[in-house]
Amino acid sequence: ALPDVSAFLGKRVDNHVIDTTDQLCDWLLEVHGLTLVPGTAFAAPSAIRLSFAAREADLEKALARLQAGLAQLAG
Repeated sequence: ALPDVSAFLGKRVDNHVIDTTDQLCDWLLEVHGLTLVPGTAFAAPSAIRLSFAAREADLEKALARLQAGLAQLAG
């Protein structure tokens, strides 16, 4: 899945500025322990790639982390 996350770009949280999906993915990994692929790798610069090739319990944890991270940016 390649959801559009452009609404979260241009945000600042703590000492991080999130201007690109690369920066968003780096921040989500550093702060929330979530590994994602920037959409730039798929010619979709305003998206992130979500993979569903994991156990359901792991996916639930990952989606909770994603929700928490994006809520922090929307804050």
